[in-house]
Amino acid sequence: MAADTSTDNQVEVLNWWTSGGEAKALGALKDSLADQDIGWKNMPVAGGAGTNAMAVLRSRITSGNPPTAAQVLGYDAQDWAERDALSSLDDVAKAGKWDEVFPQPLQEFAKYEGHWIGAPFEIHSTNWVWANKSLMDKLGIEQPKTWDDFIASLKKAKDAGYTGLAYGGQPWQDTTVFENVVLATGGADFYRQALINLDPKALDSDTMTQSFDHLRELLKYKDDNSPGRDWNLATAMVINGKALYQIMGDWAKGEFLNANLEPGKDFMCFRTPGTQDAVTFNSDLMIMFDTDDSEQQKMQQTMAKIIGSPEFQITFSQFKGSVPARMDLSADKLDVCAQRGYEQVKSAAKNHTLMGSLAHGYAAPASVKNAVFDIISSFVNSDMPSDVAAEQLAMAVKSATS
Repeated sequence: MAADTSTDNQVEVLNWWTSGGEAKALGALKDSLADQDIGWKNMPVAGGAGTNAMAVLRSRITSGNPPTAAQVLGYDAQDWAERDALSSLDDVAKAGKWDEVFPQPLQEFAKYEGHWIGAPFEIHSTNWVWANKSLMDKLGIEQPKTWDDFIASLKKAKDAGYTGLAYGGQPWQDTTVFENVVLATGGADFYRQALINLDPKALDSDTMTQSFDHLRELLKYKDDNSPGRDWNLATAMVINGKALYQIMGDWAKGEFLNANLEPGKDFMCFRTPGTQDAVTFNSDLMIMFDTDDSEQQKMQQTMAKIIGSPEFQITFSQFKGSVPARMDLSADKLDVCAQRGYEQVKSAAKNHTLMGSLAHGYAAPASVKNAVFDIISSFVNSDMPSDVAAEQLAMAVKSATS
């Protein structure tokens, strides 16, 4: 499926990194390529979780005009590899000892049939709460450790006239919050059975019904203007002291840092109460599209080498809010949230509780993910009973996998 992606010593990169923190992180790659005399043609497609970007990418591939490279999530990388559309990164991976330094749950997506097809930028985890520190202090709220404490603190904020939970009513955000609730309610084993193994008994179970009950309880603390709100605008509500918390992946931290706020002093980061012993993750992978142009091939390999290098992994995560995907680095240059997160990711990888995020393309194929999006968003935007939601979830997953 080779195509001509020839340009004059530059790479065209499709991505959805358009918010402040994301753009700074992307700039680090652009600068590193410039150091190697490689030019940059940006192809940004706005929209969280890459939903819009993947539609544009499909259109480019179908018309026989792929970009040099694209930022994708786990199952999307596998889809393009299955279509024989990607360049192998095996040589770069071997030289960089990628087999030894990237955690196994991530390798399952960055490799296809034993061959490296994606360069991992970072590891994001999705079970984080971001909190306004001064608002917590003002309301006398201690960091909640249990689900009940979490709900009690949200109520305290609402009673004082603040929005408890900064919320973006988009399908991928609904499902990000939902998967946090499932993990908090049922624990790591239940999360794996339901959202990764897609066990019908787990999907339509009392524990899943209870998860929907907890989600409904949480939704009482969002504001009326949440439908359609972009994730970074929800983050801004916490930054500006309008809201107490946001449940979001650690790309949200990039927005706090971009606003010159200091973790531990101006804002707090902690695992969603009830999920402290596990990490749900996603990782941005750079995939390179097959080309007959030898110069493009060289630039693709150079870009993959840069992305996998220790120095870049640290620099990129400093801007992006993530932690390095490599597990062999010192966290000294990372902020306190990232230092804690990095140790938690390492620990979860050893304890087999580093699990893919459903909302972010690391737990189930796109067909299943989209079916789940529909059910969760229907639940969020209606009065659907929890037991009905669990039943519909099981039916939707069955339909998407049959």
